[in-house]
Amino acid sequence: MPDQQKKIVFCTAGILSFASALTIAAAIGTQLWIKGTVLCKTGAQLVNATGQELEKFLGEIHYGLFRGQKLRQCGLGGRTITFSFFPDLLTVVPASIHVCVIIFSAALIIISLVETGFFMYNAFGKPFETLHGPIGLYLWNFISCCSGFLIMILFLSEVKLHRLSEKIANYKEGNFIFKTHKEQYGTSFWLILICFFTHFLNILLIRLAGIKFPFHSSKETDNGTSAAADLMY
Repeated sequence: MPDQQKKIVFCTAGILSFASALTIAAAIGTQLWIKGTVLCKTGAQLVNATGQELEKFLGEIHYGLFRGQKLRQCGLGGRTITFSFFPDLLTVVPASIHVCVIIFSAALIIISLVETGFFMYNAFGKPFETLHGPIGLYLWNFISCCSGFLIMILFLSEVKLHRLSEKIANYKEGNFIFKTHKEQYGTSFWLILICFFTHFLNILLIRLAGIKFPFHSSKETDNGTSAAADLMY
């Protein structure tokens, strides 16, 4: 591929990495990771509510990585309650998993910014080390893909396996028990998925620029080394 086209490909990948960093930063600060409805099970059982009567006992909940809000309804009107994970819910939610999600999200922002710099460096500079050079771009994007994948897997396990929404809904509820009625992932969660595919697309763009995958290079190097050894001996 001509140098001018390589510059365009690397600049495009750099812009995608920078956009990914901004998107993740915006996603972390929102409360749109989970949206759902919770049923006041105790209240519904007291009056034996069925059908449309259950709507009086259905509240709403939405939250992100740091804070959220729930609408509590137990048949006597709604009451909005705001909550924060730090420090209120640390004893209720799986704190280690939740902190890991935040750490990997922050790491993904930093790595995406590093990728942006290296893409531009490869487009306009003269890389002289593997970490800075074209082969190193595979490494940074592979790390980004792994980080995005871990964010989604950890958050999925936190929500589904540990029933995060129910634990939040039942926080400081002494007389009533709440149960998750409906639950769906919000905009911010899907943005993380888009960022994951963005970094995967960057890997394809690097290959499109004519940079071979690292394992191909290592094979060629091994062949060259063996050939040189044969000539020597």
